Amino acid sequence: MNLEQLRGFVEVARLGHFTRASEHLHLAQPSLSRQISTLERELGAELFHRARGHIALTAAGETLLPRAQRMLAEADAIRDEMGELAGLRRGRVRLGAPPTLCISLVAEAISVFHSSHPGVDLHLTESGSRRLVEQLAVGAVDIALITESDGPPPSGFSLTRMPLLAEELVVISAATEPPVSTMPAMSLAHLATLPLIALDETYELRATTDAAFRAEGLVPTHVLEGAEMDAVLRFVERGVGVAVVPAMVLLDRPALRSVRLTHPMMTRTVSLAHRADVTPAVAVAAIREVIVATAAEVARRDPAITSLL
Repeated sequence: MNLEQLRGFVEVARLGHFTRASEHLHLAQPSLSRQISTLERELGAELFHRARGHIALTAAGETLLPRAQRMLAEADAIRDEMGELAGLRRGRVRLGAPPTLCISLVAEAISVFHSSHPGVDLHLTESGSRRLVEQLAVGAVDIALITESDGPPPSGFSLTRMPLLAEELVVISAATEPPVSTMPAMSLAHLATLPLIALDETYELRATTDAAFRAEGLVPTHVLEGAEMDAVLRFVERGVGVAVVPAMVLLDRPALRSVRLTHPMMTRTVSLAHRADVTPAVAVAAIREVIVATAAEVARRDPAITSLL
């Protein structure tokens, strides 16, 4: 039994005539007759009473008709749904990203993607890179942006990584306060003398900054520790202190100014990752293209961000 046989059966039942049914289906009448005969043999029952000039359903035909109609309707619905998915009128994307990227690159990319594909459901998981790699492993997210300060996060499965950006860590301060440096860049030793607002220890960025101070034999002057990224930015805007953040965080934040760090310069790589053994769905591939394009545009707007594409 196949859909073409069922479609032919439904048309003959609807029109009560083989010739008119074959014309409507753009099918030669002998071919339609063979389809119905094959279907009857497969089902082991006659579906039509055939009399000269008159076609009527048998009891078996009456039983099959509503079921065949439902099957054909479901098949048409599947075709429509697949077409909607292919055309990105529908779909789902589960995207993961660290908090520092959610308030910058991800926000811009999602805005662009949603305006073009409003019917696609978006789910965002905000977490650290190591946790996001675990989420990719179990299929909890489809694609993730991960940051790599000390090499890529470990994974026990094949992961495809596309490096997008190399991003410097910069010192931010309130634009309403006097500049913390008269130079375009400052040393870590200078930073250690300033009132520093430190992120929560769960942030990989905090670990990177602490390690840099230890390597230089420096002890920072903390005025506040343990804040989340949004809170850190607000505290800095209000002049409570300075903070070390990725350069991308400064996008569209006129209340903040930044100074680049030297001696040592600290950087991180932003990559786009997904499982190598899973072919991305159409919607996932589409948002990947948007993120790549957005990353390239971001790099053109800040000298502390370098495109790796």
